[in-house]
This record gives sequence, C-alpha cells and structure tokens, in this order.
Amino acid sequence: MDSAAGTTAPLRIGLLGTGPWARNTQAPALAAHPGVELSGVWGRRAEAADTLAAAHGTRAYTGEAGIEALLETSDAVALALPPDVQAPLAVRAAEAGCHLLMDKPVATTVAGARAVAEAAEKSAVASVVFCTLRFAPETSAWIAEQAAVDGWFTARAQWLGSLYAEGSASQYADSPWRREKGGLWDVGPHALSVLIPVLGDVEHLTAARGPADTTHLILRHTSGASSTVTLGLSAPPAAAGVEIELRGERGTASLPGWDGAGTAFRGAVDALAEAVRTGVPHACDARFGLHLTELLVAAETQAQAG
Repeated sequence: MDSAAGTTAPLRIGLLGTGPWARNTQAPALAAHPGVELSGVWGRRAEAADTLAAAHGTRAYTGEAGIEALLETSDAVALALPPDVQAPLAVRAAEAGCHLLMDKPVATTVAGARAVAEAAEKSAVASVVFCTLRFAPETSAWIAEQAAVDGWFTARAQWLGSLYAEGSASQYADSPWRREKGGLWDVGPHALSVLIPVLGDVEHLTAARGPADTTHLILRHTSGASSTVTLGLSAPPAAAGVEIELRGERGTASLPGWDGAGTAFRGAVDALAEAVRTGVPHACDARFGLHLTELLVAAETQAQAG
C-alpha cells in the first residue's frame, strides 16, 4: 500500500461498517471531504455494503477477501463497528499499513485496546479515536482554552441520553453492545476526553450504579482537582442533556453547544490527515483510546462490585 503522506493526493479512506453511524455520519462526511477519496465500503451483509457504496459513488466489499482487498486499496480506514469487532479489524488494518480512524471506545477489554495501540505503534501508522467533543470546532476550542487556565478546583459532567427511555424510536437503540454496556461505555469516553486534558489524568476513581444503566463517577485528577460524572442512556426525555461545568479560581466555565456529529467527524478526518502528514501523534490516538478503556474497565468493575 502506498502512503499518501507527503503528497497532495487525496487520502484514500476505506469505511468498515454499514450501520446507522456509518450511514448517517461517516460515509457522508468522507464522501464530501475534499481531501479524501472514499476508497470503498465493507460490510458483513453484501446488500448493505452495496447500498451504502452506491449512495456515495464507491465500491462495495464483503467477506474476508473483501477486507483484504479494501485494505490493499486504502491509505487509511474509518471504522463504524461495535468496539470488540472494531479492535481486531483495526489491528489487521494497522498491520497492513493503514492509518486508523476509530470510534470510541476502541474496545471494551484492556487486552483488545492494547493490541490496537501496540499494532499502530509497531506499524508506525497514525491513529485517531473519534471523541466528538475533541473535534467539534466549538468544543475543541473551549477545551484548549480551559486547559490553558490554572486553578481549576472541581468539575461536574453530566451526559444523559434517552436512547432506552419509554417511547424512544432511535435507530441506535438496536445496538446490542450499547444495550449491554450502557452509558458508561457509550458516552463515558466523551466526558473523560474533556476532563482529562483540562484537569489532568485520573489518579483515583470511584464508581457506583444509579437508576437503569446510569453510572456515577467521582474522579481525582493529577492537578489536584476533582470531578463528578453522571452517565446514562435511559433518562426520561425531559431529563436528557449534556452539561460540563468547571469551577475554579477564575469562576466557572460551561461547555458550549456544537454543530452535530458530521462537522466533528470531518474535524477528526482533518486530524488524522495532519498526523499522517507530520508524523506527530494526535492527543486522541490509539494510546489514549487504550487509557480510556482502562478507566472504563476500572469503573465498570467497581460499579458491579458495589
């Protein structure tokens, strides 16, 4: 495979996955990106791969041979698959020399996430984990601004969805891994990806269960600040929402709104292209994805024991 790094040629990105996330966000963003050639779509179901590929003017692949063929014709892959399906395919892609644009969480086991990080490092490929708030222009700028400020004392993060509330018609509610793992794993990476760069790494963690799939975290950070986090996918619709508030010596700061996942995903594509071009790892790379999995496993273990 020929790398596009150091050239003006479009970055050839193959898409692995054909579910709602691939259809609604990844495929449209990749097909519309001026610096990207959508080199193909792979899916476990041939019909779904054919339909999505045709909608974006590219080629469909399926089966084991299809994975190998898509990797051969791609500089990078974007993965829109359940985490524990994503991880081994990301390892294969890295070993084939393809850069990685992964969804969060990278995997739900430390071993799975570590395998991805080690494969990316061994093959010297760039990697980006799509934690939405780190790539949406509004929120990424806010995070950088707050990370440059000293004296934060505490923070409160709340990410409550109503995916599994009575009457929900969300197409993402059919995702088996989300139903099994809950809000901790689905939206926990987003909250942690904001708190860690601002307050420092997590040096102590306490977790407890709340109603339905809700999980509460208490975190102590290396800066000395503490934070509380509430995560869930089963809140009543009227109670759902996202809030992150910081408090410190200069007062309070609240996370701004952002313009949807599509714009943020385009930002992640730009970040991957920059890492490919410069060879400088992005802060949200596979190694960071491994660390998120380590924290989430620790939280899940505590919550279950409690």
